[in-house]
Amino acid sequence: MRRTAALIMAGATALTAVPGVVAVPGAAAAASEERSGSAGPEGLTWGPCPEEIDTPDLECSTLTVPVDYREPGGTTIEVHVSRLPSENPAKRRGVLLTNPGGPGGPGLEYPAQLAAGLPEQVLDSYDLIGMDPRGVGRSAPVTCDLTDEQRARGAFPQYAHTSADVREEATFARTIAEQCATSSTGWMLPHLTTANTARDMDRLRAALAEQKVSYLGASYGTYLGATYTTMFPERSDRVVLDSNLGAGGYDYDAMRGFARGMADRFPDFAEFAAARPEYGLGTTEAEVTAKFFELAARLDDTPVEGIDGTIFRGMTFELLYVDALLPLLAEMWQALDENSPLPDPPPSPSGDMENLMSARLAVTCADSRWPDSVRDYRRNVAVDRLKYPMLGGSTANVSPCAFWPDERPEQPVAIGDDGPSNVLMVQNERDPATPLAGALELRKAFGSRATMVTADQGGHGVYPFGANTCSNEATTEYLTTGRMPAQDMACAAEPDERVTGQ
Repeated sequence: MRRTAALIMAGATALTAVPGVVAVPGAAAAASEERSGSAGPEGLTWGPCPEEIDTPDLECSTLTVPVDYREPGGTTIEVHVSRLPSENPAKRRGVLLTNPGGPGGPGLEYPAQLAAGLPEQVLDSYDLIGMDPRGVGRSAPVTCDLTDEQRARGAFPQYAHTSADVREEATFARTIAEQCATSSTGWMLPHLTTANTARDMDRLRAALAEQKVSYLGASYGTYLGATYTTMFPERSDRVVLDSNLGAGGYDYDAMRGFARGMADRFPDFAEFAAARPEYGLGTTEAEVTAKFFELAARLDDTPVEGIDGTIFRGMTFELLYVDALLPLLAEMWQALDENSPLPDPPPSPSGDMENLMSARLAVTCADSRWPDSVRDYRRNVAVDRLKYPMLGGSTANVSPCAFWPDERPEQPVAIGDDGPSNVLMVQNERDPATPLAGALELRKAFGSRATMVTADQGGHGVYPFGANTCSNEATTEYLTTGRMPAQDMACAAEPDERVTGQ
């Protein structure tokens, strides 16, 4: 979801249609291989990364993994991986697997992006390992053949004001699901699960010749890390989960949770805008909040420059991710209110947006069952629209997951407390994308395995780029020494100078 913020704005077939897919005969010969994916991978050969990745110190390789771990000798794909070696090999203690979020977010360049903010002692301690997860980026990318119009709709359903709006969205969602299932990569859909990506990670661990791996994952990456350390508890070393999904991952509850997250976070923006009358959005938090509903209703009726009410709600949600974007959000509102030219939006994420959106759908819909009755969505929309009026009419609405193919090779992994106490959770109290309520649910599921550090901050993402030094220092201490706080810890608010110092 750290990567999915940008998404808001914005069948059998021949195997040769999918880059990196190889059909391997003789599946029975390998039937004894462990289903976990830990057995058999060869070492990695590191070399230059693709030329569009302009990071000289980053090395790249590929790892061959089975599409279906129940048939380890069958069809395989190549997962693309990267490595940023320790800056001080004498102090290196192992590898740190990373994931930037999503699902659907490519991670090949993520080690270099992290390195720009990680403390020197962390960069000395680990080789940073990145990966484009299966179905994403260069790793056998999936497609739903999304049109420009479908991509423009973004990650959120239309805001439903009535039952008729829910029925209309169901038609749109069904079309997307059918496109995904009948696309050239539709045959892969049952295997694009978080559990299989975790198995790929364990294959990567073995290929790196490591007995254990440490992990740093953000947003959806917290569910991936939670899944890995649940499936392979004795193979995970120091696990840091930053901005946490609930124990069910990116399921329908998490989608509905965006509305709660926006309600948690919005007062920070209302306070910011009210203190700056030059934006003309109100001089009290109540007036700024009223301006939100005024603009949303106006744009529902008459879109401006392609921005309707749903896109306005999603744009506001997106720009709440980072304190430094609050001035841009205020400028956007001001321009829409005054019908003046819009400021330039933040840059779109790199990579193939169609693949990013398709892979997000593939993983979220394969990981869990979503309601398949339009009646259920009508009821939930009615509830959430009243409870969380800013976004609830959208996030409770029908998703393509409601019409996803029924085949599910396995049940989702149940996160639990069986394993070592090696999970550090870090969390902002007012996170729009992964609300505190979900983090507390995951914390409860982990039991004695986890310790949680919460920061009295708003926004999505804590480590290493967040403003709260207390939570950052606790995370660095754990990654470099293995020492966690003795118990769950709350960090006091700290001002973000990127906003207050302007």
